Formats: sequence, structure tokens, C-alpha cells
Amino acid sequence: MIINDEMIKSKCNWWHESDNPERFMQISDRILPSLSIITISFLLAGLTLIWWAPEDYQQGLTVKIMFLHVPFAWLSLLCYTLMTLFSIGTLFWRHRLASIALKSTPPIGIAFTLLTLVTGALWGKPVWGTWWEWDARLTFMFILLLSYLGIFSIFQFFENAAVSVYFAAILTIVGFINIPIIQFSVKWWNTLHQPASILILGKGAPAIDSSILIPLLVMTMAFALVCFIFHLMAMRNEILRSQVIIRQRKRAQQSKKERP
Repeated sequence: MIINDEMIKSKCNWWHESDNPERFMQISDRILPSLSIITISFLLAGLTLIWWAPEDYQQGLTVKIMFLHVPFAWLSLLCYTLMTLFSIGTLFWRHRLASIALKSTPPIGIAFTLLTLVTGALWGKPVWGTWWEWDARLTFMFILLLSYLGIFSIFQFFENAAVSVYFAAILTIVGFINIPIIQFSVKWWNTLHQPASILILGKGAPAIDSSILIPLLVMTMAFALVCFIFHLMAMRNEILRSQVIIRQRKRAQQSKKERP
């Protein structure tokens, strides 16, 4: 494949456009209304499917907590994985939108991880007979929550935005080791959690019935869209906040110059 100057220029232009907060504000402003309607549609469809989903012969009605717990757990891991990618873009390419996305993600990750632990406790009490057990997956999910809180606190602790993003990105990349541990903990240790029943390596089909699988996937898509909308809104708020700070600094400098 021959790479000419025009191809290099087009790639550079694409990279420049992707690092433009003003462009991001314009695009997100256009897609948010339609995206909200699609999200509400998925939520309504998912809740309807959950209502008609059959009860488990052992767990009864409590099995329907799964339709919330499992998507929350998946999204808590996905948010941290995306934070790691944002951290790489921030450290190695100095991408402005990547740093904004990194700063906007921890509160969302904290929310989904807390919801995972709470719904897991509500599900665990009738099934396991206990609200909490220092099970391998539970323990590392709790560590994930602490990681989110630590990264969030870094942004609150440092006044210098560049310094806070730098340390948060490093901590995020180091903490990513916890994600595969959580994912494979049910294989590496003897835990209370059941093995994977949807994405099974070496098997072509999921191990759960379609009457459970379809509502689960629809709810996962619905909450993924909710997560995406919240993240877009958080990024927009961060961009607007930075613009206000810049304007305040310019006014302060201008007022100093005008003083006799």
C-alpha cells in the first residue's frame, strides 16, 4: 500500500478535527435529542420484556434483579476500560478531548459500580443467604470502586488541570490490571459467582434461554445508551466550565491592565 501526501494530510485533518472541543459541542448538540428518544425506547422495551420474562424455578422472582445487576457490572468494567484508552490518548498524544473524557468518566463509573454492589447484595441475600461475602469477584469489584474514587479525588485535589490529568491517567493505566482479574476471577478462584453463561470461550451459543437472554441484552443496550448520554453531557459541562474559567481569567487580566 502506497501512502502519499494526501493520505497523510487527510489523517492529520481527521486527528485535528477529533481534538476540537467546539466541533464536539456542535455534534453532541445535534445527536443528544435523537439519542435520548432511542434510549427511552430501549428502556421501555427492556422493562416490558423483563415483565414477561419467566421466573427461575429456584430463585423465583428475585432472578429478575439480574436484568439490572449484570448490565451495571458490565458497564462498570466498560467505563474503566474506556478511561484507560482516554488515559493513553492523553499521555501519548496530548489529545484534549481524551483528557476531557477521562475527567468526565469517574463519576459515571462510581455510579455503575455502586449500583452493581447494591443490586448484587439484594440478589445475594435471598440466593446466598448473605448481603456480602469476601468472594474474589466481590472483593475486586470493591477495589474497582476504590480505584474510581481515587481517580475522582485526584481531579478534586490538584488545582492545576494538567497535573491532575497526568496523575489520573497514570493511576488509571496502572489500575487496569484489575479489569481482567474481575473478568476471570470465577475461573481462577472458587467463588460464589457462577461461570460466564453468555460469552463462553470455545462454545458457539450462550448457556441461557432466549427468554432471559433477549431482555438482558436489551437492558444492557439501554443502560449503555444511558451511560453514553451521561458521558456526553458530562463532557459538555466540562468544556463549558473550562470556557468560563478562561473568560474569567481574561477579564481579570484585562482589569489589571486597565488599572492606573
